[in-house]
Amino acid sequence: MTSTTAAPAIQPDARGIRRLEFRALGTACAIQFRHPDATTALQFLADALGWLERFEAKFSRYRADSMVSKVNAGAGREWVRVDAEMEQLLDLAADLHHLTDGILDPTVLPLLKVWDWKTVHIRLPDAAAIKAAHALTGFAKVERKTGQVFLPLPGMGLDFGGFGKEYAVDQLVQIARQHGIQDALIDLGRDLFGMGGNGQHPFWHVGIEDGRNPGTCRGGLAVSNFAVAASGDYARRFEHKGVRYGHILDPRSGWPVANGMRAVTVLAPTCLQAGIYSTALFVLGPKDGLHFAACARDLDACLQSDHGIETTRGFIRRQVQAA
Repeated sequence: MTSTTAAPAIQPDARGIRRLEFRALGTACAIQFRHPDATTALQFLADALGWLERFEAKFSRYRADSMVSKVNAGAGREWVRVDAEMEQLLDLAADLHHLTDGILDPTVLPLLKVWDWKTVHIRLPDAAAIKAAHALTGFAKVERKTGQVFLPLPGMGLDFGGFGKEYAVDQLVQIARQHGIQDALIDLGRDLFGMGGNGQHPFWHVGIEDGRNPGTCRGGLAVSNFAVAASGDYARRFEHKGVRYGHILDPRSGWPVANGMRAVTVLAPTCLQAGIYSTALFVLGPKDGLHFAACARDLDACLQSDHGIETTRGFIRRQVQAA
């Protein structure tokens, strides 16, 4: 459920910035923007929050009546009717699955349930449970025909958490532009897009969290008309018998990523691109991840690992601009 703070939060500050903090998609969110007209500002927020509520109601696996939950409930039993928007998300998922060579896989839900972060810090799942969940994973298993989806194996399940927030950021950016807003920072759980500037500078200043020293920043970025997304294990991790486990899973193996990576920050033209690449680079590791980033168009990245920090040349330039 999307919840907002009180209405006075949208009153502009000295720089003309209106700010609203709320929760949506299971995370803390914030929208900052500049627009002189209060009526337009209110309408923008109403449209943005309304879109988020509809999106979450349809695609959250945590809602029993969502379309995703209905598809999951039919696993191994029946075809489920879906609408055009769901088909669009599935088409997108298929493209992202191919682009990342299986790193992004919306059928990862069985593995997410096995690696339940409410219990794994107490005891690891046994190998048989991991193997069974892994056998239910694989986007190629999903069967589709016009207007219908079928998950053929009992226990299969879809989860769009791998790209849902980033997709939503890009949609809110479009809504802002439709309302004539030129300066905005859309932040959904630290996946964000900056439009224009903050009234003082022709950009928004965004900190880069230090993956090796959580809670501190290792620099800042001048963000204007591009997206920033980060992936890391510094927020959710634990150790078991001397081995460190993070919350990011590799669907190809069924296990948490354990390659020495600590954090990845990606800059891209859209938040969807930034989010997908930040996850992929984290899973691939420093060497292969940096190569993958270099092959992408208009993308820059910073990879923090136990062995040091690697960045693309363009990323360094963005940092200098933010100084």
